[in-house]
This record gives sequence, C-alpha cells and structure tokens, in this order.
Amino acid sequence: MGQGLLLTDMNRDFPPLPAAPAQAIAKSRLVLPLNAPGMRIGLFGGTFDPPHAAHRAACLLAMKRLGLDRVWWLVTPGNPLKDTHGLAPLAARVVAARRLAHHPRIDVTDLEAQIGTRYTYETVKYLVRRCSQVHFVWIMGADNLRSFHRWQRWRGIARFVPIAVVDRLGPSLYASASAAGQALAYARVPETAAKTLPERTPPAWIYLHGLKSPLSSTALRAARALQRK
Repeated sequence: MGQGLLLTDMNRDFPPLPAAPAQAIAKSRLVLPLNAPGMRIGLFGGTFDPPHAAHRAACLLAMKRLGLDRVWWLVTPGNPLKDTHGLAPLAARVVAARRLAHHPRIDVTDLEAQIGTRYTYETVKYLVRRCSQVHFVWIMGADNLRSFHRWQRWRGIARFVPIAVVDRLGPSLYASASAAGQALAYARVPETAAKTLPERTPPAWIYLHGLKSPLSSTALRAARALQRK
C-alpha cells in the first residue's frame, strides 16, 4: 500500500457514519476536543488510574517527533483486558489526568463514555469517520505493542490510523518481536521519517526511542493498595 496518500483518501472507501443509537449521547451535547481539517492529532488511550509523569512525557515526545498539533487523552471507562475491580470513578480519573497533563495542547476527554464505545477499534472508527479531514495517530507505549494482538480487531485499528510506539524501560528490548510487531513489520516507518507518519496511509507505524521511564499505572495502583493495608 502506498505510503504517500493522505488519511482522507482511505475514508472514501467507507460508508457514511450511521446515526448514533438512541441510548448514546445526543449529538448536540457531544463536544469533541479542539480539531480542524488538516490538523495532526495524537490519540492516547488508557484508564489513567492513576495518571503519571510517563504518560505526559510519552505524549510530549510524540508531539515533538511527529509534529502533532494536539494530543487527546482518551480516559476509558475500563480496559476490557484488565481487571477493573477497584478502578477509580471515571470523573475522578479525568480530573486527575487534566491536573497532571497541564499542557495547552493536551486535551483530556471521556469521549468513549459519551459515545458509548468499549473497544479502541470502535473509538478510532468513530473519530476517523466523524473527523475525516483530521490526521489522527494512535500513540501507545512499547508494553502495549507486546499485547496489541490481543486487542479487539487490532488489525482494523492499524488499518484506520498510523501508530506511534513510544519506547519504555524494559519492553523496548522485545516489543518489536511481539506477534503484532512481526505481523506489521512490513509497515514500519524509519524513525528518521517520524514527521511524515501522521499523513501516511495506514497501516504505518513507527518506534520512537528516547523515553526510558519505569513508571506504570499498574505498579502505582499496587503501591497505593499496599499503603491502604
């Protein structure tokens, strides 16, 4: 697949976005973060329970290397692959994420709860169709690339948006050798071409080196639980 086409070219093959179901939030009430045709926007999803400095650092690294205009933090109601028992309330996690992000070009949103999507594939499909002139990029840590093949319709995600994988301490040694990393090896873009990623036709992904943070929400939650005992 050619790498020079714009993301908007891909959208011509898709039917129009169907009307939202009755139980979904009314269109008049849905407010998307700032976007406009031609903008390059990173999508960074997670439970953010709790948000931490590595989340912010990864997004700032991606913003700089990829030439992104903005990054949206998509605070999910719950990760289908993880135990959500004891998960902090969504509203509290959104507030905490906004407090930590504290950046004029990082938008924190509970979009998935508003539109009623559970899986990343559904969220990305919704955004690509609704904002067809925006160049979205999915941002993930190297640890997520290791388990990416377990995500619902992960190949579909890769066909909808380019993906930026941000280096992390430890996972960088074997993330590229994961099932998804090997399956998508043909679509890997050299790091020297990072600025071109947002406007490439997916599947296209890149590995961004430079961030070596050992922080993780899972470890922080475990430490928090021990303190409560």
